[in-house]
Amino acid sequence: MKIKFWGVRGSIPSPGPNTVKYGGNTTCIEIRTDDNQLIILDGGTGIFALSQTLLKEMPVSANVFITHTHWDHIHGLPFFIPIFIPGNTLKLHGAFDPISGRGIEQVMAVQLQYSYFPVREAEMKASIEYETLMPGQSVQVGDTTVTPTLLNHPVINFGYRIDCNGKSVFFTGDHEPHYNIYGPDDESFNEYQMLIDDKEKTILAAMNGVDVLIADSSYTTEEYPAKKGWGHGTFDSTIAMGKKAGAKMVYCTHHEPTRSDADLELEFGKVLARYPRKAGDPDYRLAREGEEIEI
Repeated sequence: MKIKFWGVRGSIPSPGPNTVKYGGNTTCIEIRTDDNQLIILDGGTGIFALSQTLLKEMPVSANVFITHTHWDHIHGLPFFIPIFIPGNTLKLHGAFDPISGRGIEQVMAVQLQYSYFPVREAEMKASIEYETLMPGQSVQVGDTTVTPTLLNHPVINFGYRIDCNGKSVFFTGDHEPHYNIYGPDDESFNEYQMLIDDKEKTILAAMNGVDVLIADSSYTTEEYPAKKGWGHGTFDSTIAMGKKAGAKMVYCTHHEPTRSDADLELEFGKVLARYPRKAGDPDYRLAREGEEIEI
């Protein structure tokens, strides 16, 4: 199984001289299974560059799994070039939206409104299929199984585990570790703590023993108090999660858009100094646009 990062920034694209090394495109990850099935995690702006490479291997059949429907994870989808070409197939998977009462099909319907995009969905030449998933509902893509798990974000967000012939990857999308909204002296504290403990156990079980964990690490611990409740993790929370899950390799991603390459490495270095790697710990890395790994 091969993994390639096409977008590793969060919130808004941030191209420029200060983000050349790690990249300025928003979230998109390509996974090639052992039988060369194409799985794409999220459709941020990184999906445009990916789509250009696919033109040499048409017809294209792409399974795109959307973690959630915030703009930075979907706004590259209308620019996925194969959907303009007959004979190609885009299969879009994702969560039901309790606010709109619609399934994952709304991702394209909303973006392709004539007020916002010049080409309507009916004019797309490729076949576009939709599958709205529920937590724990696995999807088979060739010899690979993709399983969604509900994570913690201000909109429904699925983390995805991808299992292929004994190898595994888990991508969180956007995730903030659960915290108790009540004070220790509040009568609701213990009951709520039991609820979030169960949720955290479910999440850790879903990513247990993965070869590669790719996780939202937007903030530093110093930045987090001002961003609490926004639905994002920290470098520290990602390292803790990777250890608890027994992951072999951990990639920190969803880099804060105002953080330069130099600042990103500086903050990451501080975190590594706080958590010296011990035997059995994961290998910690910063996700970098263009990097490809094979497991």
